Amino acid sequence: MYAIKEIYYTIQGEGFHTGRPAVFVRFSGCNLWTGREEDRHKAICQFCDTDFWGTDGVEGGKYTKESLSAKIKELWPIDSDKIFIVCTGGEPALQLDQELVDYLHQKDIEIAIETNGTVALPDHIDWICMSPKAHTEIVVSKGHEIKIVFPQKGIDPLDFESLDYLHYYLQPMDSVEQEENIFKVQEYCLLHPKWKMSLQTHKILGIK
Repeated sequence: MYAIKEIYYTIQGEGFHTGRPAVFVRFSGCNLWTGREEDRHKAICQFCDTDFWGTDGVEGGKYTKESLSAKIKELWPIDSDKIFIVCTGGEPALQLDQELVDYLHQKDIEIAIETNGTVALPDHIDWICMSPKAHTEIVVSKGHEIKIVFPQKGIDPLDFESLDYLHYYLQPMDSVEQEENIFKVQEYCLLHPKWKMSLQTHKILGIK
């Protein structure tokens, strides 16, 4: 059984696939924070803006691979040969296993994952977005895009340029200093053109 916080159909708001319709499957749990506010001060990642604790979100619950696939297909609006999902969290790699990946592929579901890079991934995930956090050991050294929340104390983007990724993004940290953070990302990208700016357009548009 897979513990899922929420499942919903939306527009991907950030990174390479910005603007692309997707079913988001938010797995419950993370290895860098419990998800409880009372534990945030001792979390490895203290700036997370996502509720991933429990299974009480929209379409949340405990799923088998069969029931999860059926729910994804139910939320996709048309009878399509290819459905695109984003596995997110928390940290989806704690639960996303080879059995589920293979089964979803059998059902013609294209799989993207947003991971913090600290947990080894199953094979054949179609799109890997790795968002590293400070003071962690990265084991996912190859994928499609790196997306760093910036500025982040303890993270230097230059340290990740040697990893085997196709796209490199900086995303302004969503905080009370967001306007300043946007400027810092813009300034950094202009000085280091390997990096591109990623904005959380879903927040700008007011969609989930």
